[in-house]
Formats: sequence, C-alpha cells, structure tokens
Amino acid sequence: MADTIKKVCVIGAGTMGAGIAAQVANAGVPVLLLDIVPKEGGRNTIAEGAVAKMLKTDPAPFMSTRAAKLVETGNIDDHLDQIATCDWVIEAVIERLDIKQGLYARIEAVKQPGTAVSSNTSTIPLANLVEGRSDAFKRDFLITHFFNPPRYMRLLEIVAGPDSDAAVVSKVHHFADVAMGKTVVRAKDTPGFIANRIGTYWIQLGINEAMDRGLTVEEADAVAGPPMGVPKTGIFGLVDLVGIDLIPHLKASLTGTLPKDDPYQVIARDIPLIEKMIGEGSTGRKGKGGFYRLNPEKGKQREAIDLSTGEYRAKVDARAPAGAAGKGDLRALVETKGKLGEYAWALLSGTLAYAAMLVPEAANDVVAIDDAMKLGYNWKAGPFEMIDKLGAKYLADRLEAEGEPVPELLRLAGERTFYRVENGKRQFLGLDSAYHDVVRPEGVLRLADIKLNSKPLLKNASATLWDVGDGVVCLEFTGKMNALDGEVMKLIGQAIPLVAQSYKALVVYNDADSFSAGANLGLAIFAVNIAAWGEIEKLVAGGQMAYKALKYAPFPVVSAPAGLAVGGGCEILLHSDAVQAHAELYTGLVEAGVGLVPGWGGNGELLDRWRNAPGMPKGPMPAVAKVFETVSTATVSKSAQQAKELMFLRPEDGITMNRDRLLYDAKQKALSLVEGYKPPEAPTFRLPGESGHVGLNMAAEGFRKRGLATDYDMVVSDSLATVLSGGGFDYVDTVTEADLLTLERQEFMKRVRDTRTMARVEHMLETGKPLRN
Repeated sequence: MADTIKKVCVIGAGTMGAGIAAQVANAGVPVLLLDIVPKEGGRNTIAEGAVAKMLKTDPAPFMSTRAAKLVETGNIDDHLDQIATCDWVIEAVIERLDIKQGLYARIEAVKQPGTAVSSNTSTIPLANLVEGRSDAFKRDFLITHFFNPPRYMRLLEIVAGPDSDAAVVSKVHHFADVAMGKTVVRAKDTPGFIANRIGTYWIQLGINEAMDRGLTVEEADAVAGPPMGVPKTGIFGLVDLVGIDLIPHLKASLTGTLPKDDPYQVIARDIPLIEKMIGEGSTGRKGKGGFYRLNPEKGKQREAIDLSTGEYRAKVDARAPAGAAGKGDLRALVETKGKLGEYAWALLSGTLAYAAMLVPEAANDVVAIDDAMKLGYNWKAGPFEMIDKLGAKYLADRLEAEGEPVPELLRLAGERTFYRVENGKRQFLGLDSAYHDVVRPEGVLRLADIKLNSKPLLKNASATLWDVGDGVVCLEFTGKMNALDGEVMKLIGQAIPLVAQSYKALVVYNDADSFSAGANLGLAIFAVNIAAWGEIEKLVAGGQMAYKALKYAPFPVVSAPAGLAVGGGCEILLHSDAVQAHAELYTGLVEAGVGLVPGWGGNGELLDRWRNAPGMPKGPMPAVAKVFETVSTATVSKSAQQAKELMFLRPEDGITMNRDRLLYDAKQKALSLVEGYKPPEAPTFRLPGESGHVGLNMAAEGFRKRGLATDYDMVVSDSLATVLSGGGFDYVDTVTEADLLTLERQEFMKRVRDTRTMARVEHMLETGKPLRN
C-alpha cells in the first residue's frame, strides 16, 4: 500500500514543515515544499531558504544529499495547482484557524478526489479545521501530528474525524509507518492529543512543585530524570531544549480548549520568572541560556538560575535520593524522606493520575498512552508501565489517603497490573476489565516478544542465540553498549555448527539503541595493566577467526544494525553476506581515534569493496587511498544511506525506515538468500608496497601541517599505511586475506603496547571523547 503515495506536498516551510518534507525525501519519495511569496526577494525564497538551511543543519534533517534533491520548492500563489499531482498534502502553517481554513478552500479547488489532506496542528480541534468544507473534503481530511525534529522523533499521532474515510487514513498510516519510519499512535480529537497533553501537565507540575518546595533546578532534574526513566534533561533541561518561550503558548492553548474542570486548569499558572526570562531573551539553548547557561564572561562557566531570586549562580551537582538513582525503583524514590522524595511523589502521582484519566478520552487504551510518551518524550516506561512499578493499588490508596481524586481506571485495576505476560504473550488491561493481547502490526517482529515465549539456544555473559522462527536464528550481543569480547567470539564459534546442522540462516541483531560500540575497551585496559600481551593477541586472533568463520559459513549471515555500529561492530557488518540496516545507522572503523588500527579483518573487507566499486580507477592505489582516508580519520556515517556512500554497506544492502520492522525485514532477507547459497570466495590483493606506504604517509603529513593531525596520529596512520600497502609485500606479490590479517594483528599489537594509545583509550572511557595527543 505504501506505493499508493508517490508524491507529497508540504505547505509551510518553517522548521517543522521543512523537516517533514525532508523525512518524506529520506523515504525516497518526491516532495513539493511550498510557502507564501515574500514581500522581498525571489518568489520561492522561503522554501528555497529552508532547504538550504537544512543542508547546513546538524543534526541533519536529510539522510543524504541525494534525498535533498527530491525536494522541489515553490510558493502557494504560483504552484498550488501542482497539488493535483500529489497523493498527500500536509499543511504545516501557523497555528491560526482563519489562515488554515482559507488555505483548505484553495486546496480543495485543485486537489484530486482521494488525495489525503492533513494538518500538523497540535492545538486546533479537527472539527474546527474542516468547518465549512464539503463532505468530500472532510472524507479526505485528518490530523497528522509530527514531533520535532521529524527525522529523529519516531512518534506520529494520527487523529481521524467522524467523516474521515478509513481507506484514506489507512493509506497515510501505512506510508508514515513503512516509508517514513514512524510509530503511529491513533489519538482522539482532544486538546493536545496524547503526548503533549500529558507532557505539558508533567512540565507545568514539575516547575510548580520545584518552586513551591524550594528545590534547585539541579535537584529537580536529578529526581525527574534517570531515576524516573526520563532523559537526563529532566524538567528544566527539557524546557531549555525546546524553548522556554513555548511554555506560555502551550498554557494558553490548553487552558483555552480544555474543560474548566480538567486538572490542568488547576495547576496552570503564570510564572513571573519565566516571563522575565523570555523578556530578557533567556529562552533556553536557542537564546542566551535558560534555566542553565554557559557564562562566556567567566570562561563559559556552567551556571543555573536560582528559582527564588532569578539570579544565576555556578551550577552544582545534585544527586537523586540514595537507593533510587538509576535503579528504576519508583517505590523507593517516592518513599524517600525529605523534600526530594516528596517532590518525586508529587510529580509522579499527579502525572500518573492525570494519564489514567485520559483513557478513553484521549486514547482507546493504555498502550497508546504509553507508546506516545515513550516515543514523544523518550521516557523509558510509559505512565501505565510506571504505575505497574509503583502498584496501581498503592497509587490509588495513597492518593485517596491524601484526599486526591482516584481515577476510575486505577480502581478498575485494583491489585492487578496494567500489563501481564500470559501464554508467552504480552497483554494489557482493557476498559472492559479483561486482558487483551498487545497486537503488533504486520511486518513487526521484536526480539523482546520472542523472549517471552522461548529459551535461548545458546547463552553466555556477552551474547545469546535465539530461534526467531522459519529456520532463522538471531545472534544478540548483551554486554554494556553491546561491546564485543572473547565471550562473543566463543558463542559465534558455537553457533556456526549448530546453525549449519539444524537451521537455514543467521541474523545478527538486538533490540538495543546501539548495535555495538565495538571491542570492550575496559577489558583491553585491564589486560594492558597486567601486561597480558598474549591474551590481547589471542583476543585479536580470536575475533579474526570468528568473523571469517561467519563470512565463510555454509549459510547466509545477515546483520541488522541500528544506531551505533563502530569498530568491531562495523567489522561484523563488513563480514556479513548482506545487511538490512535501520535508516539511522552510525557506523565506521573508529579505532584510529583510540590509537589503534582495525584488528578484526575490517581493513581487507573495506578494501575489497572499494576496489570493486563502480567507477573506481584501476590499479592498487585508488582503493587503498580511499580506505586510508576513511579509516585514518575515523569517519562515521550519519545515516545508512551515507554508509552506502562510504562502502560500509553495499549498494544492494537494504534500509528499513521503521526501527520496529528491522528484525522482520532482516529475517526475510536472510530467507531470500537460502536457496542455492554458496559462501564467497576468499579474495587476493595486489597492494602498492613501499611506494604506496610513502604516499599514504605524505598524505597524512599534509593533514598534520594543517593542524588536523597530531604527532601520534602520524604514528597510528603509519601502522594503518603498513597494513593497507601490504607491509613487506610489493605490487608484484599476491597478498592473501590471511596475509592481511597477520599484518593487522602485528600493527594492532604495536599500537596497543604504546602508552599513548592507552592514554587515548582511558580518556575515551572516562569522557566518551577522543584524546588529541
């Protein structure tokens, strides 16, 4: 069904509209971006300027420069008739009903029947938007509420009206899901829909309670952050991020549209400090600072505002109550004595009770509420998952004891949980007091669901092997950041004969945010400190053997990475028969950044790809130079599409836009390779030898003279040049894959013995940033 939308028009080239257009283009679909004709400049200046700005923005709205070329710009006076060629029109103009309604009248005059029209509004009811429009227009109309930035925020709230054609809504839903990578949550036509209604309540309550209880912004964010499963920005850091000037607008919108007896009306209040900050331009990160700021007059000292005086002071460290920090024990958090525990209870109890009131008013079930908050606000657990951690009865009893209203949904739950696992399936409690299966959309396969109903085929401290059905097994990394170590290599060795004997194919995948951060550097530091050089070399050789065993296994191996896949995590992609990558893939061979060279076969695999790349000049040096440039600079792709341009992925490797669909797509790709599968043949190389080595070092010297490389970068680059040029081999010699592995291992061991490398490794572990020594 996704191909029924072949062209999209976005009207409104502001930050949100332009970002939506970019994500449509990222999906490989042409998009027409229109805005008004400005009083000065070219007629298409606004839309053209939006595209130009996005090409310079970091993080980038576009996944590749090729995607940007799919955006056609124009204006609503000259080009509105082109809507007739579009299958979906998205309105993202200013939140004024009169402007939107005037635009809809013009759209209706030129659009084709069945072309979906949606508004990105988050404040105006759907019924008001379509007032005065024809029945035909109402059938094609819906609300599609994207979250900013559209490329990176997965949530899309869809609101259908009573007259909306189910087929039109389904068409948009499917395209947004499969092509744009959105997790779609169906919301009701109520103010703020789901995420912003709860999120705005949570923010307002958090600010009120912090001020009333005399907390500092640091204390409030320490409590309302990781201990609650919320990003470390907490409340005040989040407001700085989205813009303090947004708070009065959200308040005005919700107080003007919510019923007078809604709990938000009770807590909504004007905050003089916020009004003062906005007046001074202290609107957060986009302004002169916000609740937090860097003071350039004091050497960019980090400062925080005093909530009682409005004056800035040096930022101080604040910690959540002992025993609760980072452990997700919400009961321990809210029972902590003192103002921090009291703040935690006031914020959690108020927010969770409010969420419980919104079923079925804002959403049909608890799953929609939880998904909206996890995807829209990056909470690790949704409100009802949090209630399960506290206990629904505990929450209800404590609310009642304090004289607070108890939502009917909490009374309905009683001593039960809102979620349970029954017969290997996750279920949720419905309004009918019965449990219902959580149903995944067709084409969605989650490892977490498989784990509910099965046991591992193999398991150790760092990896697990699962049967994911249809003769396919899944290799999952399980260490911190999915770091790779000897245990992973050991399990790979055990998995290969098992799969060869009893299964069809293997997929390398995990549900985590990061596929793999590479080799376990902490383990390397420990081994160096006790001078266990033999163990380190054994680990390098073991990784080489494991990866080559995967490459030459008698069955297809498909890797399915998402997020970070660097170092050894990238090398496993390079050794796979195919890759099905999530669109947000950040991969590369980054070992040079910590003073090492890739040691698990990545050099040879990347070299083999570049020498066979279309248009690559013949001879030993062009491909070698390309790999040297990429690896010596520790280049990491900013998307899966860019990973193809860097040859970390093959041109024919697949890209999945929706993270939830990645495992299913990878499994299907693996099955497609089974029939007639033959392992690849081992490559041989002609490398440039000593003259090539000298040439690579000259290129690196150029970087050093420009201040782009340090003295030790030159040493690391020389080790890499040794490997890529063939070491002691010359152009007339045939260099085998095994020869390259030997060179890799030798140069890796040279570098790991160097104290300057260990300084880099230690700095990376401590700060997460490279050391420029």
